[in-house]
Amino acid sequence: MNPQAEKIIKALNLKAHPEGGYFSEVYRSDEKSEGLPDRYTGHHVQYTSIYFLLNENDFSAFHMLKSDEIWHFYEGTALNIHVIEEDGSLKTVTLGKNTEAGEVYQYLVKRGLYFAAEVRDKKSFALAGCTVAPGFEYGDFEMPKKEELIMKFPQHVELVKRLTYE
Repeated sequence: MNPQAEKIIKALNLKAHPEGGYFSEVYRSDEKSEGLPDRYTGHHVQYTSIYFLLNENDFSAFHMLKSDEIWHFYEGTALNIHVIEEDGSLKTVTLGKNTEAGEVYQYLVKRGLYFAAEVRDKKSFALAGCTVAPGFEYGDFEMPKKEELIMKFPQHVELVKRLTYE
């Protein structure tokens, strides 16, 4: 494990995340959202935020949320976020600090899209933040199996194989 990543994991008390990498919830709004669209069940807080770290060969497996999620770059190497758009096309955005190379400090992943993330430099790590509104609930999270995504998006078979779990 990258020594700097190990220090950050300890300092921020990050735990293993089901989609890959490490996370810690930083904030959960104390106010509830009312009148949410039918895709949600139950009440949700207005928003949540987490720290999220990917180390070396870790990846955030393809998954989908019912809410929009904003990714924020903090430290380390650049992070590729792969998004499968509604029309099945693939968009890759690089979260990082080298704006001259087209990297961005923040990126919004729209609700209902499958997406995955990985570090560009496999000898380094990336520390990001993720803000979800309405707030994240595990019932709003879908992480399909590899075969399911390959059937839906055969044009991205190699990427799906590399960034999903069984």
